[in-house]
Amino acid sequence: MRWEFEPGHTAAAFRCRHMMVTWVRGHFKNIRGTLEYEPGQERLASVETEFDAASLWTGEAERDAHLRSADFLDVVNHPKISFRSTRVELLARNECTLHGELTIRGTTRSVPLHVRYFGDWETPYWEEGVDKGPLIRAGFEATTVINRHDFGVSWNAPLPAGGFVVGDQVWITIDVEALRKR
Repeated sequence: MRWEFEPGHTAAAFRCRHMMVTWVRGHFKNIRGTLEYEPGQERLASVETEFDAASLWTGEAERDAHLRSADFLDVVNHPKISFRSTRVELLARNECTLHGELTIRGTTRSVPLHVRYFGDWETPYWEEGVDKGPLIRAGFEATTVINRHDFGVSWNAPLPAGGFVVGDQVWITIDVEALRKR
């Protein structure tokens, strides 16, 4: 059964170490994508998404501009970030590892996502102030950790006492609210 991400309620959050002592956090909103999932079969069949790298937001305009620059995401030359699943490994009734191909900055690497399924419900659905429901919604959370250097995101600067400005690992959490296609 085909489902579409509800972009107003689907987002990817990230965090990365900053100055060796704290985290920089940010997110990408309005993510669109599709998934194949049959309720009751307790596993995703496939997931595909693509979103604008320039939609990155950390709450600090100057930092956001730097993260969009060629030092990091290089959104002028690589405007999209995408993920396409390749296989699913069932772990428990509502959990799986979704293996797939993540593309950042034009570089594609295999990445495992740990996915938790929160269930599906019949809900109202409003368009332009009119309830056109009910529709079935399903909720998922996916998490992973990547090494940013694997994707060519390698800018950094050393600190005087040792260490670096930006950590190597990026923790990612993706919240998906999906609508079953009519």
